[in-house]
Amino acid sequence: MTATGRPEKPVDRTVPARAELADFLRRRKADANLTHEQIAELTKGSLSKATLCRATSGATVPRWSTVEAVIRVTITKEEEFADYIDVTRALELWIRARRATRAPYYIHKAPDPRLIWDVADLSRELRAQHVWAGYPTPGEMERMAGPGELPSSTTRRIIKGTTLPVDARQALAFLKSCYVVAADDQVLWLAAALRAFRNSVVSGVDYGAWTRAHDDLVTGIHGDHLFPPQRLVLQGAA
Repeated sequence: MTATGRPEKPVDRTVPARAELADFLRRRKADANLTHEQIAELTKGSLSKATLCRATSGATVPRWSTVEAVIRVTITKEEEFADYIDVTRALELWIRARRATRAPYYIHKAPDPRLIWDVADLSRELRAQHVWAGYPTPGEMERMAGPGELPSSTTRRIIKGTTLPVDARQALAFLKSCYVVAADDQVLWLAAALRAFRNSVVSGVDYGAWTRAHDDLVTGIHGDHLFPPQRLVLQGAA
């Protein structure tokens, strides 16, 4: 398949993080030797040429589903041989672009839960993690967490700093929806929550339940509850 058509407009570099994501998508398109029209056809109508043009323009941040779709139809020989696509780099670029365009304030680096001492720290750092994750909407987070795991109304209050997760399960749902996906990192956050509750006057906290959730993560008992790996399994792969 040979790519033809008029040359693309230069990438909009007003927001560097957006431009970097656009460059990444354009490189995959060029390496696969495909046009926007051909990619749209390969996605079986899930993406239009106009959507793809916007996604690679640098003027906006596309949906993650758009980035995924582009990656799926621009696979390399190495990815095809491996039967999966590692999308860690793509996800990193996408989150960075969303953070640059959506976050209400600047975060220089990811929050470190080891520095959390009390519930005020815990609330602040959960909000910082939400910003670091690209400021996903409560609705997006509810869908990512799954039915009943993280109501959008609760998420709004956590983001505003007026409440904390009611239990460890909800805390993990919030964290996973903010792309804290590594078990080691989740353990640090649950340990921070336990430390915060013990160093503050908080009523109604089930310390035993929080401790069990922390210990379960450490031992890997709940490994199957972790957020899906940052990879796309190719159709037909084992």
